[in-house]
Formats: sequence, C-alpha cells, structure tokens
Amino acid sequence: MAKEEIKYEDAVKQLELIVDQMENNELDIDEMADRLKKAQKLLKLCKDRLTKADQEIKKILDGGPK
Repeated sequence: MAKEEIKYEDAVKQLELIVDQMENNELDIDEMADRLKKAQKLLKLCKDRLTKADQEIKKILDGGPK
C-alpha cells in the first residue's frame, strides 16, 4: 500500500466524519470495520505529525542543533 500524503487538518476532518457516522449508526458492520482500520491509520499519522512538530519546536526553543 502506497503511503498517502495527507495534510494533518484533512486527517482530522476524516476522523471527525468517521466518528459522526459511527455515533449516528450510519454504518453497517462491514463499513464500520473498514472505517475503524482507516481511523487507526489516520490516528497514527496525526500522532506522528504532532510528535515531529513537538520535536522541531523543542529544538528551536533550545537554540537549534548542538
């Protein structure tokens, strides 16, 4: 599977849509399983992006690379 290049904001919007669909019982069991797999990938992407941004910010605040 090719790695998708998706913006953080788009990933969050997709996650919100999946949550809304689940909360409103809009998915059958097969769709729910597929959406949960996608949500898991989106969550990992968001977490990785936030971790990377946090590291970059700390590096800047610490005065850059040493």
